[in-house]
Amino acid sequence: MTTGQSQSHPRNPSPNPTPAPSHAARARSFNAAAAQYAANRPSYPPALLDAVEEEAGRSLTGARVVDVGAGTGIATALLHARGAEVVAVEPGEGMAAQFHATRPDIPIVRGNGNALPLADATADFLTYAQAWHWTDPARSVPEALRVLRPGGALALWWNTSALDVDWIADASDRISNFFGIDNAAEQSKRADRTDLADPSGRLRFARREVRWSRRVPVDTHLANISSHSAFLVTPEARRTDFLAEERAHLLKIFPDGAVEETYDVLLLVALNT
Repeated sequence: MTTGQSQSHPRNPSPNPTPAPSHAARARSFNAAAAQYAANRPSYPPALLDAVEEEAGRSLTGARVVDVGAGTGIATALLHARGAEVVAVEPGEGMAAQFHATRPDIPIVRGNGNALPLADATADFLTYAQAWHWTDPARSVPEALRVLRPGGALALWWNTSALDVDWIADASDRISNFFGIDNAAEQSKRADRTDLADPSGRLRFARREVRWSRRVPVDTHLANISSHSAFLVTPEARRTDFLAEERAHLLKIFPDGAVEETYDVLLLVALNT
């Protein structure tokens, strides 16, 4: 489930919501959970990369691609398998170590989107999977334009929960109550406003959505949602109690223990013109 930091209120706010952690603390939290992240986070459907190519007007095969905020390499591996010449950029030590251990054939360098460790005009594509929101667009937009070749494409995407699916909407409400936020409103705000990706208006984004799903054991689903930063920085006892209650909810809906997760991938693509 996507967990944002909107100041809106959930429908049935918890009397003791978990205090909102700092942005920096959330960003650092992934390093200690890199193996959990790699094992349980969802990937992306082939149709997503098809859409990236369509909006960019060129193939990923043979293209020079820089995958920024690569994490454990979920998206990087898909780009590599597509035939792209990929270099990963990742700021976190733990995530980079997990990436290198599982994908030793793909080069990775330490860095972040606000100050890319790359030369000017060297990339055909700059990709951010679940990562652009960790950057400061005032810095990351100029950096993207610096590193992209003329005509190159900046592609940003996020797996977002399909809130028109009843059980997913209910689960989102429970997460909202736990954190004292409005998870659905935060997700809707991101999905509806492409200008949030670049408040300066320098980039003109095309917007696409791709729906897909995966069927996973309930414990994989719980490990997935608990690998999100808001949960990672929550005190262990509170997190454990919530996940136990959530497991009970889910087993009533999926008594065979297999959860059907449905996602809408939000894709934004802008060309360096």
